[in-house]
Amino acid sequence: MATFADHVIASLKASGVHRLYGLPGDSLNGLTDAIRRDDGVDWVHVRHEESAALAAAAESGLTGELSVCVGSCGPGNLHLINGLFDAQRSRVPVLAIAAQIPGSEVGSGYFQETRPQELFAECSVYAEVVTSPENGPRILEMAMRAAVERKGVAVVVVPGEHFLAKAGRDLAPTVVRPTRTVVRPDDEALGEAAELLNAAQRVTILAGAGAAGAHDDLVRLAETLKAPVVHALRGKEYVEYDNPYDVGMTGLLGFASGYKAIEEADTLLMLGTDFPYRQFYPRGAKVIQLDLRGEQIGRRTHVDLPLVGSVRDTLPALLPLLSVKTDKHAVDHLDGARAHYARTRKSLDALAVNDRERTPIHPQFVARTLDRLAAEDAVFTVDVGSPVMWAARYLTFNGRRRLLGSFNHGTMACALPHAVGAQAAYPGRQVVSLSGDGGLTMLLGELFTLRQNRLPAKIVVFNNGSLNFVELEMKAAGIVNYATELDNPQLAEVAAAIGLWARRVERPGDLEDALKGAFAHDGPALVEVMTARQELTVPPAVSVEQAKGFTLYAIRTILSGRGEELLDLVNTNVARRILR
Repeated sequence: MATFADHVIASLKASGVHRLYGLPGDSLNGLTDAIRRDDGVDWVHVRHEESAALAAAAESGLTGELSVCVGSCGPGNLHLINGLFDAQRSRVPVLAIAAQIPGSEVGSGYFQETRPQELFAECSVYAEVVTSPENGPRILEMAMRAAVERKGVAVVVVPGEHFLAKAGRDLAPTVVRPTRTVVRPDDEALGEAAELLNAAQRVTILAGAGAAGAHDDLVRLAETLKAPVVHALRGKEYVEYDNPYDVGMTGLLGFASGYKAIEEADTLLMLGTDFPYRQFYPRGAKVIQLDLRGEQIGRRTHVDLPLVGSVRDTLPALLPLLSVKTDKHAVDHLDGARAHYARTRKSLDALAVNDRERTPIHPQFVARTLDRLAAEDAVFTVDVGSPVMWAARYLTFNGRRRLLGSFNHGTMACALPHAVGAQAAYPGRQVVSLSGDGGLTMLLGELFTLRQNRLPAKIVVFNNGSLNFVELEMKAAGIVNYATELDNPQLAEVAAAIGLWARRVERPGDLEDALKGAFAHDGPALVEVMTARQELTVPPAVSVEQAKGFTLYAIRTILSGRGEELLDLVNTNVARRILR
């Protein structure tokens, strides 16, 4: 007779799950033994449970399917929590199996006792306890269904002894697959939207990750409305490519053309985005917001017309109701936004060059070179901070490349474990991690995961010896940089000692050969690039407070006896522009 653990594994297999991410522990013995005895599900052994959850989030982000991570009782499953917050906020279906202490000991202050169902409540759509082997299959089915239908995290808490218990009767595996539905506003609401858009003179579209699968209709919409398209970061891979109407990003990581296109609109059409920065929304414009989740509408700015539906289902119904704009106001708005984008793009690209073999290397040059050499279907994973800035500005997409990061949760150290999940899901595909030195060293143990699981991911480390984006935030606030320096060893040597192919790049002229070598290597590889610490990244709109803060930072830096830092900043950002 099968155990409850056998039923779990059989049900996961039947529902399309191919692997589980985690670390073993005594409370998980029944589950890991069931995996050992089954030849259809793999165990991806990571070195930290946070990485297990981040890896599962990456897999689900790429496949759209349910993925699974596990943690043993107490500290084991507690380590999952940051990765589960990332998965929940990225809205990807992840099942977390959290082992528990013996059920008879719950409430006694037993060794490693916690209450996972309460601890994970905030980062899940479902969190329940299996109280017996008999109710376990039902709890499992409800959890899997909640995860795939609500695109979030479901947590099943299982006392360790229940994994080993006999199920009591032969159970068929539970099969849970996503349902397929069409979701769009009704005809009356679509008519109202068309009326507003037809009457508008200057429409700008702001599109996010919800535009996935709607690329061609989005381009037709922009052509009809003569509307520039601004993409949010999570929408970049779905919106930017083959789109003559795209004018870049806005927000803290964006640039001036995206900001200007939104600021000058009289009507903003938001498609599948919950873009969070309220200071970047237009003043006085009418706003139409379309989102699959109605509760998100109006959270960031006033909305004149709320619409609930998917972008993919709604645009085909909306397009026939729209009139092709030919009036001067609309055409001038689009032409002006595109011309501004061309100028902005030219100025950004001018920074992404080999600066006369000067060192340290400018990170823009690293990102642009990486973009040029990477495969046409590469999966890029990016750390928060400066790596995500360079990815947002210099990586290009084509409908086949993918981009993964902690774009809503913003957790440090996500790039390497995301690469683990991406490479495990697609072993034959090129996976490239853009890691910061701070992010890499935070979860350095996952380099061992690459080796142990023979995952050929390529890790490109932007090593500037600092928590670089934190330093930039300090500068903008007028604070002298403090506690942000990183005293790193040679990370390439560390990677080589672990068993990875590794190179350290200190001169721009050596970068291309190092990246080509890493990409050609049949196994995990790491390229450590020594990049400029004082590279400034200017947001598209600088507030008076930020300008004052930067001035105050400069004064305080000089008065604190660290004038050489200011000289380095000038040399890195100003001198090369003058010399050009």
